[in-house]
Amino acid sequence: MKNRRDFIKNAATVSAAFMIVPRHVLGGKGFTAPSDKLQVASIGVGGRGEANTNKIGAHANVGMAFLCDVDDQRAADSVKKFPKAKYYKDYRAMLEKEHRHIDAVAISSPDHQHTIQCLAAMQLGKHVYVEKPLAHDIWEARVLTHAAQRYKVVTQMGNQGASDDGPG
Repeated sequence: MKNRRDFIKNAATVSAAFMIVPRHVLGGKGFTAPSDKLQVASIGVGGRGEANTNKIGAHANVGMAFLCDVDDQRAADSVKKFPKAKYYKDYRAMLEKEHRHIDAVAISSPDHQHTIQCLAAMQLGKHVYVEKPLAHDIWEARVLTHAAQRYKVVTQMGNQGASDDGPG
């Protein structure tokens, strides 16, 4: 190198090359960068919610980022299984504080909460998986249908007979 300017120019070029190289080259085959993972919040993580949280969190491209349950005892196993996930007792506080870091929400809370929690997530532009029953009446179902269209989100209501692997 002739001088300090050449050194700085060459160092900048080498640094830029690392930013341009695809992540899979640096991380190896099968590497998924944390920024490429779907960040999921799970509401209701005990009982049936624990099974849903475990199944969703087992996917390689999912980061179980937030857990929420009003019952600390019922949530304990999920909290233990996903220690990196931030835990909340109130879904409203979780959505308000963390909505920028959430891509999708899984809802497995008690039935009477499904519609309101689903609507709250959709209004923030979050994709939603919600356990059955989705709603208590046709009006609630229509509200959620219109919300999914308005906020352009993907939704699914859980029906294990149709969405789980196994005998059909």
